Amino acid sequence: MNRRKLLKTIGLGAVAASIPGVSFSKANGDSRLVVVILRGAVDGLALVAPYGDGKYRSVRGELALPAPGNEGGLLKLDGMFGLHPSMKSTYELYQKKQLLPVHAIASPYRERSHFDGQDVLENGVTRAGDKRDGWLNRALAPLGGGLGSEQAIALSQNTPLVLRGDNSVSSWAPSSLPDADSDTLRRIASLYANDEFFSTRLQQALDSQEIAGSMPDMQGRVRRNDRAQSKAMAQAAGRFLRAPDGPRIAVLEAGGWDTHANQGAESGSLANRFTALDEGIAELRRELGPVWDMTVVVVVTEFGRTVKVNGTRGTDHGTATAALLLGGAVNGGKVMADWPGLSNSNLYEGRDLYPTADIRSLFKGILAEHLLLPDNYIERDVFPDSAKARPMRDIIRS
Repeated sequence: MNRRKLLKTIGLGAVAASIPGVSFSKANGDSRLVVVILRGAVDGLALVAPYGDGKYRSVRGELALPAPGNEGGLLKLDGMFGLHPSMKSTYELYQKKQLLPVHAIASPYRERSHFDGQDVLENGVTRAGDKRDGWLNRALAPLGGGLGSEQAIALSQNTPLVLRGDNSVSSWAPSSLPDADSDTLRRIASLYANDEFFSTRLQQALDSQEIAGSMPDMQGRVRRNDRAQSKAMAQAAGRFLRAPDGPRIAVLEAGGWDTHANQGAESGSLANRFTALDEGIAELRRELGPVWDMTVVVVVTEFGRTVKVNGTRGTDHGTATAALLLGGAVNGGKVMADWPGLSNSNLYEGRDLYPTADIRSLFKGILAEHLLLPDNYIERDVFPDSAKARPMRDIIRS
């Protein structure tokens, strides 16, 4: 019997969380988690297209993707769904049963503001502004230390809401300034030697830079284009998570998914972004190496887009979308969907894909099955007032 089955059987997760001084990370400290937030509202009907729905081609019009087996066609997942053809490396994970697409999923938010939608996605409750900390930060309390005292890191200039809160986290982004020489760093360290807060933060920054290592032409690649940026940040995330004393949780984010005009189908602006995402995932997998088998990556967005094409050959803000769960620890090779259908009578407010799954259910399942947080802690502290969003089960390999 492996460790996860043992913990489930005898309930040691709940016991450990209730005993002072017992760190939950000691029970499952090898697990890695990467949360990727695609800001701007990804068209889930393009990412994971329901080509088997009888209404798909008529309602999608020029945005409908060719069926599997055709030139530029979808990558077949099953008889209903296909992955966008730009996601070739990610499709290989599906064939290895390391990809689990989840469709018709949404947060509790039902309006169409990017800012409020992202707020609800990250705060883990039902309304924007109800909490000023993030659900992932609240999930850190039962976990142990990581980078210095931090278990999680944001690969971003600013820490996103999902990681803000009382629990200390780290952040890293490529500097736009020249590297300081060793003498300058020594003088700065000496200056703040008697200041516990600043000296600790300086040492953490130096440790972070050492883990990230030298990435040739990082600044040029980050500024050059989305594909280069996606690969560079994924590479850095992999290095942090692979480091023996590094963090075990990372958050990445990418903007530019607001496809109101000239969205394209198998080619075009959205297809290019899918290519960048696909290459970033492949780079993360490569950089993690053997740690990939202990990793879960969840790719999410604030809401979906309209079913029908608009007057500028794009899509507008919608409701339900698709999420991706992938990694060596994922129980994949299938699509998870309570499919609502694309008939007009089945659409949300007559325009959007109807949500049949709560994204908090996906997050709960990851925290319970991968990080082994006890259910009562998840329900009470991480996602309060979310009893109707039952955790998704059997999404992680046992």
